[in-house]
Amino acid sequence: MLFLALPLPAVGAQQRSAAEIMDLLMWGREPVGGPFSLIDHTGRRRTDGDFRGKLLLIYFGFTYCPDICPTDLQNIGLALDQLGRAADKVQPLFITVDPERDTAEHLKEYMPLFHPRLIGLTGGTSAIRAAADVYKVYYEKVSTKGDDYTVDHTAFIYLMGVDGSYVGFFPPGTSPERIAETLRKQLEQHP
Repeated sequence: MLFLALPLPAVGAQQRSAAEIMDLLMWGREPVGGPFSLIDHTGRRRTDGDFRGKLLLIYFGFTYCPDICPTDLQNIGLALDQLGRAADKVQPLFITVDPERDTAEHLKEYMPLFHPRLIGLTGGTSAIRAAADVYKVYYEKVSTKGDDYTVDHTAFIYLMGVDGSYVGFFPPGTSPERIAETLRKQLEQHP
């Protein structure tokens, strides 16, 4: 299932609950997407502009996530495999919401587990917050036992057009078949 949206004026996402953000995404109450400047899993600075000309699948999550993030990343990888050569026109991005643990070095080991073309992005906390805000991503560090923590976050796969514009999102658990079907339709519009 892909949800399409029409843009309206923006307000910072960090002050909103996950339910409020879902409402914004589903009903197109605000623009989604925008500039970011982060470090990829090879240590190279990357911006949103680096990916113009390709469809983007952008996923915000963290590598210590026990279930939802790995499942969605696996589904992205399987969808790309289903596209065959057409997948060259799609760039999957994973943006961490846990930059403390998800360093470029750690992402370099983690990304290939899901797909060889998946690019992991990290950065300072303010750069991550800025990227999350423009994509309307909710996340919050939550203490667990001892000094450990987890990160509560929304788990949408954002589909961005070849020009960087927001097309829609896939909810958590969307099947690889559904993702691939939607990407094929988008690629037919932008050969």
